[in-house]
Amino acid sequence: QNNAKVAVLGASGGIGQPLSLLLKNSPLVSRLSLYDIAHTPGVAADLSHIETRAQVKGFLGPEQLPECLKGCNVVVIPAGVPRKPGMTRDDLFNTNASIVANLTSACAKHCPEAMICIISNPVNSTIPITSEIFKKHGVYNPNKIFGVTTLDIVRANTFVAELKGLDPARVSVPVIGGHAGKTIIPLISQCTPKVDFPQDQLQKLTGRIQEAGTEVVQAKAGAGSATLSMAYAGARFVFSLVDAMNGKEGVIECSFVRSEETESPYFSTPLLLGKNGIEKNLGLGKISPFEEKMIAEAMSELKASIKKGEEFAKNFK
Repeated sequence: QNNAKVAVLGASGGIGQPLSLLLKNSPLVSRLSLYDIAHTPGVAADLSHIETRAQVKGFLGPEQLPECLKGCNVVVIPAGVPRKPGMTRDDLFNTNASIVANLTSACAKHCPEAMICIISNPVNSTIPITSEIFKKHGVYNPNKIFGVTTLDIVRANTFVAELKGLDPARVSVPVIGGHAGKTIIPLISQCTPKVDFPQDQLQKLTGRIQEAGTEVVQAKAGAGSATLSMAYAGARFVFSLVDAMNGKEGVIECSFVRSEETESPYFSTPLLLGKNGIEKNLGLGKISPFEEKMIAEAMSELKASIKKGEEFAKNFK
């Protein structure tokens, strides 16, 4: 059933282009619809020459957005502005909140049944915005709206593997909470294979995972944020989702979603994915006192970001 029809909104950008390349390269995708406000015909023409079966079509500007979305099963949204040195993810709020509200409003109208995967930062606010927009249109399904936090997991796996001399492809660290600074909570105690670190090293490693995005922003010296690793992580999440939609069993990914697992109304935890999106929230599992403390410390920031998103969506025309 490898017939996923996927739309990428923001396909010409720093994340959008490599993400579209990875999607085009996958046998799971049969149709790839690329949308942006500039350059999409060129990106689509370029990708359409690749010898894989996905049919690529480019759509340009708001008037072509409805056609782009028609019939899509999965919509991935990396649209928006990237971080610059000295900026937090929250600094992107004013620009990206409007972009996400407009794009998800079109999704609610033209592909209300699709899985919606949001990459645009700040994810801690853009997911509540997406939910509220879908509610406004009367088509809200919390099992189909995902904040893509996969890059935090990818980074955690990589950094743990480096420190322990393991193959990163075999390391799996769940990362829970949110997708900004101290709301990013790696559960090193639940890593497979099991790993142990002295407390000082554990704190340093945790801090590095939480601030890894800033590491890239600084290294790029004003030329952007994490685009290539984010494209990889976004593609990984989409492939897992499509596998599950195709009936593959036991597909688990962490994602920032509507949640009853903690006092925060949205929270990332491992999710069992299925044909209709979230099949089961697997919750926090067994956590260490250090991790428990991090969750408690993340709550106020997380709730504030969520509230900010919800307030924005309420006033959005």
